[in-house]
Amino acid sequence: MGCGVALSIADRGADAVVIERAVPGAEASSAAAGILGAQVELDGRSDDLELFVRARAGWGPWAAALREATGIDVGYRETGVLRIARTNVERDALEREVAWQLSRGLEARLLDGTEARAIEPELTPEVVGAAYFARDAQVDPPALLRALMVALSRSARVSVRSGTTVERLLVEDGRCVGVSLDEGELRVDATVLAAGSWSSLIAGIPAALPVVRPVRGQMVLLDERPPRLRTIVFGSGAYVVPRGDGRVLCGSTMEQVGFRREVTAAGVHSILNGSLACVPSLGAAQLAATWSNFRPHVHGRGALVGPSPLPGLFVATGHHRNGILLSKVTADSVASALVGEGIQSS
Repeated sequence: MGCGVALSIADRGADAVVIERAVPGAEASSAAAGILGAQVELDGRSDDLELFVRARAGWGPWAAALREATGIDVGYRETGVLRIARTNVERDALEREVAWQLSRGLEARLLDGTEARAIEPELTPEVVGAAYFARDAQVDPPALLRALMVALSRSARVSVRSGTTVERLLVEDGRCVGVSLDEGELRVDATVLAAGSWSSLIAGIPAALPVVRPVRGQMVLLDERPPRLRTIVFGSGAYVVPRGDGRVLCGSTMEQVGFRREVTAAGVHSILNGSLACVPSLGAAQLAATWSNFRPHVHGRGALVGPSPLPGLFVATGHHRNGILLSKVTADSVASALVGEGIQSS
């Protein structure tokens, strides 16, 4: 979020400084599966429909622009998503979801088991139906972060200060005027809070701003040789994301355990159980890596984007499961709000 906002600010003719305590993008951004699941993530939520679909539509042009500017392919692929049903109850729920999406003008198909396996032959024989969202896509988050960092390094309007800790917001006369760092003060016209799950831990955050809490997600990376799986598959207990080169990401747990970053036996077992139930052939794949990180979640509402209750402070956090999907549209929204107030630097 921070890197994207900085680039959008620079595109609008203002200057930006990215402050990062470690390495930009090293937390949830690089740990994500990179699913651009505008439709598979809706689950009947009409409030998110327009935003999610608009965010997904912007990804093709943004991926192309990043590739042209940096030479890095961020792995954007319109692979589609199959949400499968292994019971009639699950199939009935998918039928309702597809009907709801069709009634709102979205492209969605309800498939029987044979039709689903025609799209993805590696699906379990137990599949009795599926919802197919052909427009949903994916991106490779580590490649995306590399591209963003190269783009930042080539921008004359952006500087990056890694290994720098923000101790607190500087507030004077009821306005945020910058940040206090471990190495001094940085005074600016506007400050953007994009600290993910750590956003509510920074001193000086206004009490009226909803609290952002971490939700741990564990991930498993498999290496499938030769690559067989082609389509993103969602089941009742897991999802699998094929990168096309043999890498298959499997996820993910949803755990409210604070900032405990462990990968647990129970978590890996749950992910693999759910993944193999969807795609049994993955049982022969090599276990390549495991990791975990934290989704920034705001209870009872969506992401925090735009001006905050404190003048001079803008927010871009709390995106929970859809941070990668919403990264560009969030960056543009925050940058437009910030520059729209006449800000010349941040």
